[in-house]
Amino acid sequence: MERLPYYQILHLLSLIVLTAHTYMAFANPAPENRKRTLLITVSAALLLFISGFGMLTINKIPFATGWVLVKLVCWLGLAGLAGVAYRKPHLRGILSTVALVLIVTALFMVYRRPF
Repeated sequence: MERLPYYQILHLLSLIVLTAHTYMAFANPAPENRKRTLLITVSAALLLFISGFGMLTINKIPFATGWVLVKLVCWLGLAGLAGVAYRKPHLRGILSTVALVLIVTALFMVYRRPF
């Protein structure tokens, strides 16, 4: 049984959830939303990480390639932006631009993948 489609679906769904809740934190960084939003973004980031490395393992791609490192930097950056939005709400415009650049870079790297 091929597990790759399940990892891909989980990866895409967790990326959508992470992106949506990160931008929700930018739009409304109210303190009462903080705990729920951070819980969801951390959970989505963890699922994104697990499914990404699952696909790397199935496709036998070495972890120490430049492609994987770029994707990891994008993942780490996007995973931390919701928390920063609550700490520094005055930087929401810059943070949303950074999030967009990270997402576009990660999506571009999908088409530059080594397999």
